Amino acid sequence: MYYAWTESPVGRLLLAGTDALSLIAFSRGPKPTAPKADWRSSDAPFLRQATAQIEEYFQGTRREFDLDLAPTGTPFQLAVLDALATIPYGETRSYGEVAAQIGKPKAVRAVGAANGRNPLPIVLPCHRVIGADGSLTGFGGGLETKRYLLELEGSRC
Repeated sequence: MYYAWTESPVGRLLLAGTDALSLIAFSRGPKPTAPKADWRSSDAPFLRQATAQIEEYFQGTRREFDLDLAPTGTPFQLAVLDALATIPYGETRSYGEVAAQIGKPKAVRAVGAANGRNPLPIVLPCHRVIGADGSLTGFGGGLETKRYLLELEGSRC
């Protein structure tokens, strides 16, 4: 696995993958992540492209990502990730709406769990999923980071 770090307004982000981006991780918050011992620091083209697009996102000049992605997960988790990718910039969805979108309207908690295991936050925008009552709920980078991302996008929060 190859990795690179990029600085952002929400702290350092760890980007990793083999031939495509498979991980974006926060270095702080409830689930801080660091590279594993067998990973190698790299400036591979896919990591440079991801770094550039994430920087553009935080500068407010990018609303959609155009990256080769290689997320991992169960078929259900991948269906949730596919649904996340359809949530437009500046909009939010409830966990129930995501569950209905993937054809599993009673799987709200499972959608929440899959959302929490999203290996590619920001690019697959799990921060855009909120509680049915409009409340901000758990996020791997912390609720302050989730609030920041939603405010950056002009979402109500």
